[in-house]
Amino acid sequence: MKTIRALALFGALQATFADLHPLCDQWMQSNADAAGKGRPGPEGRMHCARHVATYTATQTVGAVAVTRVLGFRVPWLALAAGMGINAVTHYVIDRRSPLLAVARLAGKSGYLEHATVQRREGVVDSAGPGTALTELDQAAHRVIGVLASLTTTWLATRGSR
Repeated sequence: MKTIRALALFGALQATFADLHPLCDQWMQSNADAAGKGRPGPEGRMHCARHVATYTATQTVGAVAVTRVLGFRVPWLALAAGMGINAVTHYVIDRRSPLLAVARLAGKSGYLEHATVQRREGVVDSAGPGTALTELDQAAHRVIGVLASLTTTWLATRGSR
């Protein structure tokens, strides 16, 4: 029974984190934060922190709502651990420099240079929809969502029988 409960909780959390991600990352983020979160210095850090705060709040509300409707009472410490994983890594990824460094170390320089878009005459953008940077950003967030779901589930079910 513990395994079935853990699988159900993991599935509910993973679906919630994955399916709420676009809402949190696109709809809940202000235009100013979207444009400014990768800038250097205090201004960029402030925009990124504000985006991560709205992202985390929305995901937390969603995770609590879904798990409660399904009859789970996830301990706050377990939920905080998963949300913390999502929040901290989301901030690091969205600051852009760390993500670009990891991408280059992984041999993705050519992909980053090739997968760009031209939205305005004579201006090639390397960030935003349709670019390698956005695709790598989203892939990183999604795989970390699996880790957050797994961590939350493990902490929530490790003592149950």
